Parts: sequence; C-alpha cells; structure tokens
Amino acid sequence: MTKKEQILQAVREYYQERFAQKKNFVPGDRINYASRVFDEKELVNLVDASLDFWLTAGPYAEQFEKIFAEFVGVKYCSLVNSGSSANLLAFMALTSPKLGNKRINKGDEVITIAAGFPTTIAPVIQYGAIPVFVDVELPSYNIDCSQLAAALSDKTRAVFIAHTLGNPFDIDKVKAFCDKHNLWLIEDNCDSLGSQYHGRYTGSFGHLATSSFYPPHHMTMGEGGAVYTNDLQLKRIVESLRDWGRDCFCQSGKDDTCHNRFTGQFGELPRGYDHKYVYSHFGYNLKATDLQAAIGCAQLAKLPSFIQARRRNWQYIRTALEAWQDSLILPEPQANSEPSWFGFLLTVREGAKISRHELVKHLESKGVQTRMLFAGNMIKHPCFDEMRTQGKGFRQVGGLKTTDLIMNNTFWIGVYPGMTESMLEYMIKSIKEICKNK
Repeated sequence: MTKKEQILQAVREYYQERFAQKKNFVPGDRINYASRVFDEKELVNLVDASLDFWLTAGPYAEQFEKIFAEFVGVKYCSLVNSGSSANLLAFMALTSPKLGNKRINKGDEVITIAAGFPTTIAPVIQYGAIPVFVDVELPSYNIDCSQLAAALSDKTRAVFIAHTLGNPFDIDKVKAFCDKHNLWLIEDNCDSLGSQYHGRYTGSFGHLATSSFYPPHHMTMGEGGAVYTNDLQLKRIVESLRDWGRDCFCQSGKDDTCHNRFTGQFGELPRGYDHKYVYSHFGYNLKATDLQAAIGCAQLAKLPSFIQARRRNWQYIRTALEAWQDSLILPEPQANSEPSWFGFLLTVREGAKISRHELVKHLESKGVQTRMLFAGNMIKHPCFDEMRTQGKGFRQVGGLKTTDLIMNNTFWIGVYPGMTESMLEYMIKSIKEICKNK
C-alpha cells in the first residue's frame, strides 16, 4: 500500500471515529432547517485533491462539470465559487458586446419577482438595468404568469426568476412568453436542483441556469455554484467573465486551443499579441477550487437519494397537516412537476387566530429552526430606500399583494435528507399543539 493509500485509509477510519456515530433524536434537540449530509467519500476526495496539491480548478472540477451537465441534461456546466456568483455571471453574460444587438444594455428591463433571494435581483441593479417586479401566487409561491403581459415594455429584454424552494414555476407559460417576445430566460435553480417539469430537470429550459452548493442546498461543496447552458457562445462568455475577462478559452494549463494564439488581431493590440492575455470583458475571478469540486463529485453520486428523501419528508409533513388548512395555507406542487423540495412552506391565513410571529416563536422555543421566504418583499428592504425615495431604478406591476402576504405571514421548515421520522413527527406535533391551543 502506497503512502497515499495509507493516508486515505486513515481518513476513512477517521470518519468512522469522528462522524459515523449518529446520536438518536430526543424531543427538544435542535432541528436545523438544513444540514450537510456526507460520509467518508467526501473526506477521501477532499484529502485526495489536497495531496495532489490542486489549489485551483483541476481534474475534479473537470469531472464535476461533465457529470453535472449530464445529470441536468445540458451541454455545458461552468463551476464557480458560489450560487450568488453564478447569478452574477449568468446575468452579466447577457450584457456582453459579443451578443451584438441581443445584449442587455443599461436601462433595459428584466422581469422578476420580489418574493425571493436578493442575488437574483442584485446583478440587474448593479449593472444598471431595471428590474420589473410582478406578484406571485399561492399555493405555488411562484410568479403569477397572468401579470407577465402587463410587465412587458419595449425595453424588456429578459425574465430572471427562481423556482421557489424546489417548486418549478410554470415553465410552459414563462417560456412561451419569452419565445413570443424574443426575451432571454435565466432559471435561478439554486433552491431546486433535481426538480422536474414534464419529466425534464429544471435548469434545462432557459438560456442559462444557476445552482448553489452552499451547505443547506440539495448538495454541497461548502461554497460553490454553477452556471449551465446549451449555448456554446454563452458558456464561453460566462467563463470569460469568471476568469478575469480573458478572451482565451483554453482550460487551465493548456495553450493554443484556438490555434490562433500568436496570429490574431484583437482590438488595437499589435497583431499576434498573446491571446492568453487578451481581455474581451471587464471580468472577475470567480473560479472554484479542486478541493471544492472533489467534495462536489462525491455529493453528486448521492444526489438522487437526497432528492428522494426531500420528496418523502415534504410529503410526510404535507399529509400530517392536511386537516389544519383552516389556519394554514399548505404548499402545492406546480402542475406537471415533480419538485425536489428545499423546504416546507407555511402561510398563516389572514384572520387566523394565530400569527406567524407566535407560531415561529413557539417552534424556535421547541428547538425547531425556521426561516422566512428569504426577502419576503425585496422592495421593502433598506437597500431599496434610495430607489423608493427617488421613485426610479425599478418598476412594479400592481400592488404585489401576495408578495406582501408572504412577507407578513409566511415561513418554512426543513425537509433535508438527514431528517428522521421522529424529527418530522416532533415538528408536526409542535405546529399542531400551538394551532390547537389557539
């Protein structure tokens, strides 16, 4: 056995010693809304990559991108350092001069929703485009497609929305709208990896899609994210922006893939200037490391079982709370979909005898971790104060009534794969007891 094999065997033994013994749940123990689920394979991969001293993207990153793209059903996957970076790159790719008159320009409009996570919106504002907010609908918590026509203007260039907490939005309607009006579609798939619509995985419908691999998500590599697409030009633009803005698309450690390294003419540079140091975009450095990708490869193998566990846990809670719909709006999957749930959403009905605050406070006191539906209504946050005061920088369609209801009355609890039946039962019991007492 080589030294490396000895080390990796020791890592397996360390996992058994440090992590393998699972503590049985006792009522009152903390139940997190999400947690990492892993075994010795993640640790072995991580140490294996470190022993080969791959500090930037390397063999594991290349393997991850290939397998991930195959899983989702797209041609190209570009690994990045976070889901937020993935959203930034997906949007900024559509502003590239390489797209000619199809590019998004400053002042153009992007249709989105306010009942979500800020990084779906932030790149639009940071670039100087205008987000146009439409309302969502219950019980799907997704975009109200009936408002799309009212949001459209001669400046509209794209739709950029998330599948809410694993529940796909109505892709048929959204995609038909985008196709009719020649709009870009970005799927924020960060909370929905493994969800299916008409039997296809979400993330395979838009021009671009994004994922996050932060620990609470469907799979993790610590920090990490991905942008994926079927369009080779968009892939190259994403990777240019990810890799400092360079024009060269050689993989790390490779030269002259284009066979034009010392013969091309770029901008006003001298002919033959080294293509590896030509910059076609004002880019970033948003690459992931091979250490992250090594963990991701082990997690990818577990992803199908993670998805099934999330569905099973969600359905367990949904069935148990069926009789409590007088007080609580329970979530429903989008028609034609099979969600890979990120969490279980609950909205306290208007006029109910209990408030969200009371319910959340009770659950937290019992050790059940809760979360809001992210921003609730993003427009109400301090980062929008200046834009609200000035009355510019964004548009909204109507009063966003359901978005405000979510802001005031909605929260969610976890369904992550590490949850046991006893944990689910305890959460359900805790919800029922306070609703019953009220």
